[in-house]
Amino acid sequence: MRRLIGLILAGFGTFLIAIAVLMPTWVSSQVVKFPLNEYETATLAASNASYFSATALTEKTGVSLQATYTIKGDGAAGNSSTAVWNQYSYVYDLTNRQPVQQMTRRFAFDRKTAVLVNCCGANINGDSSVEQRGYIGYVFPIGTQKQTYNVFDPTLNRPVPFTYTGTSSVRGIQTYTFVENVAPVQVGTQVVPGSLVGMSAATVTLPEFYQIHLIYYVDPETGALINVNEHQTVSLRNPTTGAQALLLFDADLIATPATVTTVVGLDTTGRNELSLLQTILPLALGIAGGVALIVGILLARRPRADMDLGNISPESAADAAESPGPAAPWEQDGASADVIPGMEPRAPEENKAPEAAAQPPEAAMKPAAAKKPAE
Repeated sequence: MRRLIGLILAGFGTFLIAIAVLMPTWVSSQVVKFPLNEYETATLAASNASYFSATALTEKTGVSLQATYTIKGDGAAGNSSTAVWNQYSYVYDLTNRQPVQQMTRRFAFDRKTAVLVNCCGANINGDSSVEQRGYIGYVFPIGTQKQTYNVFDPTLNRPVPFTYTGTSSVRGIQTYTFVENVAPVQVGTQVVPGSLVGMSAATVTLPEFYQIHLIYYVDPETGALINVNEHQTVSLRNPTTGAQALLLFDADLIATPATVTTVVGLDTTGRNELSLLQTILPLALGIAGGVALIVGILLARRPRADMDLGNISPESAADAAESPGPAAPWEQDGASADVIPGMEPRAPEENKAPEAAAQPPEAAMKPAAAKKPAE
């Protein structure tokens, strides 16, 4: 029974050690994924911003703007490998209490790598003809590396490089910093009244230029976006001179302290779960498995005494211990204790020859006289 228990313990210990080895790698890769039913809101704020009001047909300057980004996952559309999220962004003029711009976006991406997948009704402002490629941007890969990532820009409708520039600390969390720099580039055209841009024509078509300097602070362990600084400028230019004809938008948007606090709290929970799965549990299982394996081996091993006695029953062993051993050959059948095997028995003192017995010691030691040779 003891041997059986030892074998069971040894097998269980080996199993725990195997799980401890696999958990940080294979098990973690199967379990750790971006969620299907994500729901999160982030708020960015800008002061001294400027934009063109389409309702008032005038430029607003020195205003306070608030940009709200809401992400909501479509769990029913996703699966074990792909997540589908819907995003709604809304920019509001807090100074004049009026909306500035809004955008909708639906995207699908790999739940492990954060790479976009062109499926599941992905679109931008309802336009599904745009192929979204590259990395999602709202999250980075779990285990983010110090490298350049090509992140999809929904204004340019193509991926652009986000360059790793160093590390930074956000509320005690060590982050990697990635920067997107887009020099002024034409993204379309706008038809506006000529009077707005100092031209005599009733309406004119002007090229629209977009530029952005965007900084992402990413937790490399979870891939979460901890903080954002986005300076975006959109303008119309004179097609002849290339000079700015009308400023459509100019704001330096930064994540609010409340948003950073919320994101840091969510990220800390994610970091704790990763630590539990990749460090704490493997260590605990490894120690428990090692102890179980050692105890099992000790129990399963047959003691030396048991191996020596082998098939001897307890009663036979007791009798053997109490009974005297077999008599020596010279002690059997009345043999004298003076008889030793391989030696002749000594003659009793009384059987010795009288002459030898009466001979003095000097005579016994004197050599016999040599015989005289015959003449």
